[in-house]
Amino acid sequence: MTWFKELLQGTPEMALFICLALGYAIGKVKVKGLSLGGIAGTLIVAILVGMIGGITLNDQVKNIAFALFIFTLGYLSGPSFFASLNRRSLRYGWFTLIEVVAVLGVTAVATAVLHLDAGTAAGLMAGGATESAVVGTATDAIAKLSLPPGQIQALQANVGTAYSISYICGLITIVLLTSQIAPAIGRFSIRDEAVKLWRQLSKGHVDEDAVTVMPAVVGRAQRVSAAAGQTVAQVEAALGGRATVERVRRGDETLDVGPDTRLSHDDVVVLFGLREDLVHADQVVGPEVADPGTDAIELDVAQVFLTNKALNGATVADLRKQAVEQQSGAYLTGLTRMESGLPIQPGTVINTGDVARVTGTKKDVSAFVKATGFRIDTAVKADFIFIALGIILGMLIGKITIPLGDIPLSLGTGGGCLLSGLFFGWLRAKHPTIGQYDSAAASVIKDLGLSTFICAVGLSSGPAAVALIQKFGFALPVTGVLITLIPATISLLVAFKVMKLPAPLALGAVAGQQCSTPAITAVQSQAGNTTPLMSYTIVYALSNVVLPLLGPIVVAMANAIG
Repeated sequence: MTWFKELLQGTPEMALFICLALGYAIGKVKVKGLSLGGIAGTLIVAILVGMIGGITLNDQVKNIAFALFIFTLGYLSGPSFFASLNRRSLRYGWFTLIEVVAVLGVTAVATAVLHLDAGTAAGLMAGGATESAVVGTATDAIAKLSLPPGQIQALQANVGTAYSISYICGLITIVLLTSQIAPAIGRFSIRDEAVKLWRQLSKGHVDEDAVTVMPAVVGRAQRVSAAAGQTVAQVEAALGGRATVERVRRGDETLDVGPDTRLSHDDVVVLFGLREDLVHADQVVGPEVADPGTDAIELDVAQVFLTNKALNGATVADLRKQAVEQQSGAYLTGLTRMESGLPIQPGTVINTGDVARVTGTKKDVSAFVKATGFRIDTAVKADFIFIALGIILGMLIGKITIPLGDIPLSLGTGGGCLLSGLFFGWLRAKHPTIGQYDSAAASVIKDLGLSTFICAVGLSSGPAAVALIQKFGFALPVTGVLITLIPATISLLVAFKVMKLPAPLALGAVAGQQCSTPAITAVQSQAGNTTPLMSYTIVYALSNVVLPLLGPIVVAMANAIG
């Protein structure tokens, strides 16, 4: 094995990709439906590889990777974060506030009782809160302490080791609490409660297929019999107001269609709309025909970034009403917030920053885009000028230092790039012609940046991992569980007893305050629909911005207590 050790010591970049490959492989392994995920898996493998000794990634690689990750995180969160700053959404801000106060409180008590150093305290908090970004902001803060280089390196290594232990404990705790323990104690079924909420959102009309599958947009050609003598507007109203008459053929002539166009017997009309609205077209218009006798109508599908301020706090029903008033044949077939799908039901609340998937004729889709936001250009993946300028600004912000006694308090690269990412994400939403950053490309850069950074932390933590575990023993995992359990339990009590939230929204909010994708996945699986995502996305956007900023605070707090 000596040759392998020498190989990794001589080419640490190879160690990086070994850790990524094995870490993501381990992260996919499921035990009773629960998996660690690639980030935690990479950290564990990196710590084990780091125990070989002499394998490190230089600070420049680590800093670049973290800057890319944290800026992208802020960029993606920006539109949803600012859209959540309204009266209706800010009530969910209580969950983020509870998380911040509780995790700091538990960490402070643990630091005092166990005599934790700043690195171990920050790592425990990051893992217990299941927020990987805190590792970076805390590591930045430790680097600015007036301590010998060797001591700084040891404290930074403790961040990674403590994080890896408490993250595993915190992950298991939050998943079991939200998906199993809370429903058992409360004696309710998540699925039953989710169905009730779905019915409320649907305003009494529930399409059971819509729970798992979006209704398809379809076109039909009908020969006019029942609708003879009626106008186009009357036919569209009889079909529920959400289907449109796109073309009318009378003999060999294709008519110019308008709301007042009156249909005659044996006309052939081309209808376009959601499947559920065209089910009764035979009874309303006349029998369906196979050949409409007209040129094919080309459909357009667009991803639309919603920026119209009038839509903030509006519902899906409001959006559909607007389309009807504009006599638009553009149909909402998908709605996502921060890459999480939301239920397409009349009562679902929309925020600016959401992305709507719209299907319709080209002219109708263009009209919809003009009225609601801008069309995402999927051909452009990333504007590197925009991204680079944002990271430069973030690094400059991170250099601002405010003395807090003997402790230099600053946001560091992590906090600075997070704030600049928020600003640039907001700026992009306001001025859609600049700064394209496709969500798929952003997701890859975000995950690769965080994985590389976490790997660098793990490799440097390896040699000190055994000593730290021997020093504190079971106190580390127990503290990690408490940092997760206490704020989550308080939030559940507030959600059910004070705010009177439906169970899916309460559980989704608690998963969101922990920024825990595995937890919301487990809750959504139990629910059988997407209702928990409605609260999760709001709280996630808030916590994802606030929690990383706690890194320097925890370091300062631990030093003050110590």
